[in-house]
Order: sequence, then C-alpha cells, then structure tokens
Amino acid sequence: MTVSANPNADVPLGDRTTFDAIIIGSGIGGLVTATQLAAKGAKVLVLERYLIPGGSSGYFDREGYRFDVGASMIFGFGKQGTTNLLTRALAAVGESIETIPDPVQVQYHLPNDLDIKVHQDYEQFLQGLFVKFPNEAKGIRQFYDECWQVFNCLNAMDLLSLEELRYLTRVFFQHPAACLGLVKYLPLNVGDIARKYIKDPDVLKFIDIECYIWSVVPAEMTPMINAGMVFSDRHYGGINYPKGGVGQIAEKLVSGLLKFGGEIHYKSRVTKIITEQGKAVGVKLANGKTFYAKKVVSNATRWDTFEQLLPAAEMPKKEQKWQERYQKSPAFLSLHLGVDAKVLPAGTECHHVLLEDWTQMEEPEGTIFVSIPTLLDPSLAPEGHQIIHAFTPSWMSDWEGLSPSEYNTKKEERAGVMLDRLERIFPGINAGLDFMEVGTPRTHRRFLGRADGSYGPIPRRKLPGLLNMPFNRTAVPGLYCVGDSTFPGQGLNAVAFSGFACAHRIAADLGI
Repeated sequence: MTVSANPNADVPLGDRTTFDAIIIGSGIGGLVTATQLAAKGAKVLVLERYLIPGGSSGYFDREGYRFDVGASMIFGFGKQGTTNLLTRALAAVGESIETIPDPVQVQYHLPNDLDIKVHQDYEQFLQGLFVKFPNEAKGIRQFYDECWQVFNCLNAMDLLSLEELRYLTRVFFQHPAACLGLVKYLPLNVGDIARKYIKDPDVLKFIDIECYIWSVVPAEMTPMINAGMVFSDRHYGGINYPKGGVGQIAEKLVSGLLKFGGEIHYKSRVTKIITEQGKAVGVKLANGKTFYAKKVVSNATRWDTFEQLLPAAEMPKKEQKWQERYQKSPAFLSLHLGVDAKVLPAGTECHHVLLEDWTQMEEPEGTIFVSIPTLLDPSLAPEGHQIIHAFTPSWMSDWEGLSPSEYNTKKEERAGVMLDRLERIFPGINAGLDFMEVGTPRTHRRFLGRADGSYGPIPRRKLPGLLNMPFNRTAVPGLYCVGDSTFPGQGLNAVAFSGFACAHRIAADLGI
C-alpha cells in the first residue's frame, strides 16, 4: 500500500489501495455490516483493537472456564420469520451455529417476594402473572398482546435500512398494514401503552424492570418498537445459547467474512478517521499505518467516534443535538465466578434478576443480573463446576482517581457485597467459590474501547419513542455509524439489525 507519513497529506487516489468499506471495531454490529457487504462482493476491511473479535460479545478463558464477556441471554436465533437476525447474518456467509434452547428467559427475584419466571410459552408466562395479580389479568394480557402487534409488523418484512427510499417504497407496497402499524408505534414508549391498560403500581413496576434489564431505563423511557421485539421474540424465536459460548457468534461471522474475501486485522487500534475536504476517506492506526476506503464505518460509540476519532471541536451540530438528548448509560461491575456445581440445586434457571428494593432499581449496584451458561452448555467449565456471571450497573466516576491498592481493595469490597446478596438466591455460593475475576467500568473501557465503559446511550429525558434515534449515515460524508448508538439501540439482535441496515445503506450508496 502506498501511503503518506502524514495521513492528511495529499495522496493521489490512484496511488492508494482502497477498500470499499473499512469497519472500525468487530462488535456484532460491525461484523454483520462487514459480512453483509462482503456477501454482496464489496472489498471489506475490519480493524479490531483486541486479540479476538466480538467486543462485549466476546469471551475469555481462565483456569478451565470459558467466560462470556457479556450476558448470555441471546435473541435472534429463531428458525422462522424475519427477526431471527443472527441466524440470517450467519447464513448470508455460509455459516451456522448449533444452539441450545432455554425454556425460561429469566427468573425475577423482586421486592415483596415477587418471584416470576418468563417462560418461552406465552400462556404459561401470562398465567404466572395472573396468579400474582388476578385483578389486572385483563390489562396484563392487553398490554403484552399489543407488544405482539408491534412484533408482527416487524416480523412481516425484511429489516433493512429505513434511510433507503427504494426499500421503503417496496416494503410499503408489499406490507402496507405492517408499515402503518410501525409508524403508529415509532413515537410511543412502553409506559404510554402500559398505563392504558394497567393501574396497579406493582404491575407497572414489574413492566419497568422488564424494560430495564435490557434498555437500562424504565418503561416510560423505553421505545415501544424495541419492547415489541424483545417481549414477543422471547416467546416466538426464543432464547437460544450458542454451543461453545457467545464468542462463537463473532468467530463464525469472521469465518464467513474471510470466506467471502474480506479481511480482519487484530491489534489494530484506530486513533483517527482521516478526512479530506470534509469527507471520511480512511483511518490511521496507533502504529502509524493508514488505510483508505470509499466508506468508513464506526462500530465505536458515538462519543468515541465524534470526540476521539474525529476532532471534538469540529463535532457536527447534528451530533451535538444528539448528545443533548442522550447520555452514556452506566457500565457494569462484573463477577465472573466458577463455583462448585452443588451450589445450584436441580431446576435452577439460567438467567436471574435480583432486586430487593424498587427504589434502587436504577441506582448503581441496585439491580443484579445473573447468567449461568453452563446450565445449558456444561463444556464451558471443568467437570463438577458451574459458571455464574453476575453483573450490576456501575459508573466510571466511582472508580477513577484510585491508587492501585485502593482500586483492588474496592473491587474486593464490592464483590463481597454482591456475593452476600447472591446468597439469597444461591445459598452457599461463598463457600462453593472456586474462581473469581472482578471487572469494573475501567475494565470495560480498557478491553472494549468504549467511552467510560458505557453499555450504550440512554435518553436524558423522556423522548418520543425511537424518533430521535439516529440511523447509520452521519453528517460527515462517507462516514457511517453502526451498533448500539444507532437505530434501534442496545441488545445483540438490535445491533445485528443496525448492521443489516448499515450494509444495505452502504451497498445502495456504492451501487452494488
């Protein structure tokens, strides 16, 4: 490759080896973008700062345990419809993954001894709620049935770029009722719908935490489109765990990318997006190397993209406006645990949410999320042991300015508090501990390259549904964003949707 030592110097376009698209980061959104473009014949390069792909959907090995970096509650592996985006993304590049179905999405352990299991069987889930809240049975059914209306609209059409006029026109004429249905729900939040049917404050609190466990905000700030997908697909496509761990998703996507002629470079940290005459034309790495492309895609957060990779002083007004509406969510304090299998009694479910006080739901370390993937795939742990991954929201500001000894002491202290709380649902967890690794927001920032280790953007105030969520194109010509900072937001299936949309928009712009 012929490049200049100065990435902003004039290098004649004819002297450059130019990719059709460079993707910054190999999170699932970035990899779906890359594989979709490669499958269309585009020349694609993915640049990943770490040693393996996947980002927060990656993995790490310790003492015979294979830990998922993030949660193991995976949507998108259904076998029918159009919302099975992970299945479709893999199939596009000739790949597939064996998955293990989970009959219960999550078991809630909530204040006032409210214990609810979200069964894949829809009626079984509703009947469990009716037993707890008999006076609200009608309203509960009406609310969740309306979520199905949203899902059925989404599941009737290919989920591609809403920025592409020909696609929108084609889909509207093919599915006019579904399109009009989605338009109706775009400006609405879950709380708007729930309060139409439900009056009992305890039921409304339950719907709050139903939203919070994936949107990190309560129902009144969670878009109804997203809820329609999550609250219905868990019963339609179900929760399915990839055999071998969540990291298999990224590994298989990379395999497909390479099969179709794409490239991925590891230990390649992008430090700058190169612009010429206001247009994104390439990237510069920490080691000084430069790569050029017709299109540049950032799978970094929008804060990293527009404050670090581009000059913060030149942030487009559109991005400034977005930052006025959205803020970084907290990161997480994570415990990756190896425990004696005897700690978990027969019948233990894979996913749990623990909250003792409703007023603490949104507070740091208020809600604890738990994944036990070895209940589905025992091969991830040594024989006679289980993995428990427990994590809780935590802000970067609580972990900065500490000396190394203070940092380690605080990690041990906060881990101890979490373990004591987990004793409520897993008696004997402390005594059965075989291995523990503690991660903080600083860990997330270091290994995932995310601003403040954030899980993603959350609204600063109540916004009208998804109407303010940006699509993939940005105010900088030639630059696109993908992942949880774009429509439709957080979650593995959501960022896969973003990847499909981004690749579709770029392919249309490239004319391929």
